Amino acid sequence: MENNQKPSLITEKDVRKSWLYYYLIAEVGISYERLQALGFATSMIPVLKKLYPDKEEFAEALQRHLVFYNTEAVFGSPINGIVIAMEEQKAKGEPVNSEAITGMKTGLMGPLAGIGDSIDWATLKPIIFALGATLSANGNIIGAFVMLLLPIIQILVGTKLSVYGYKAGRASIKELLYSGRIKELIVGASTLGLFMMGALSSTYVKISTPLEFKFGEGNEPFVVQNILDSIVPGLLPLAAVLGIYWWLTKKNQNFGLIMILIVAISLLGAVFGIF
Repeated sequence: MENNQKPSLITEKDVRKSWLYYYLIAEVGISYERLQALGFATSMIPVLKKLYPDKEEFAEALQRHLVFYNTEAVFGSPINGIVIAMEEQKAKGEPVNSEAITGMKTGLMGPLAGIGDSIDWATLKPIIFALGATLSANGNIIGAFVMLLLPIIQILVGTKLSVYGYKAGRASIKELLYSGRIKELIVGASTLGLFMMGALSSTYVKISTPLEFKFGEGNEPFVVQNILDSIVPGLLPLAAVLGIYWWLTKKNQNFGLIMILIVAISLLGAVFGIF
């Protein structure tokens, strides 16, 4: 029997290059109307040109990727691979319509953005940047290069996941979301983040008080810092970190206001001899 199916023109290299291009320009040309759509559509151009040599079909394919789109670029990379797989199937004449491709993107961009923001930006970035800042503050030149770990990890993860999405097709995300591995990864990354933040806070946040009281002539002064250290070493830095954490979770996440409050409290404490 003659096989009329079109041969595949897309390679894993094409998928990786497409995602890497998207990673670099996802925020370029961003707008409230389309957000990352322009960057996504631009990254798809080399792939779409391979799949649709006809100019009208190419224009139609490009146009459907100019609709509103926004996700986390790294952990949202399976969407790029799945879209390429669906476009390839459509180009071969299989029953994949434009609405299915757009609907898949719209349905997955939110959940994967939540996963990516939790792991990538809320865990990895603070840990790596805090480590780099700590090393740099101690005069270690390695601190400047530690910052490069973030884009290196992102590129490694993004290229792998985009190819995974292409290979597994639409079933890949369902497998990831329902296998429990994403939840385990988030919990593990969050736990690691807590350990790292605790370790960095205990060494990087320095607060002490010179307060002392003297009761009666000839008696040793009552040094407040010594009493605090005898209870829990580093109690004041811990109280400061927990206080900021409480403010972020219970009040608001206005970082500018938090910085102003820290500076104001520090100045007042220095003026009155508390810190």
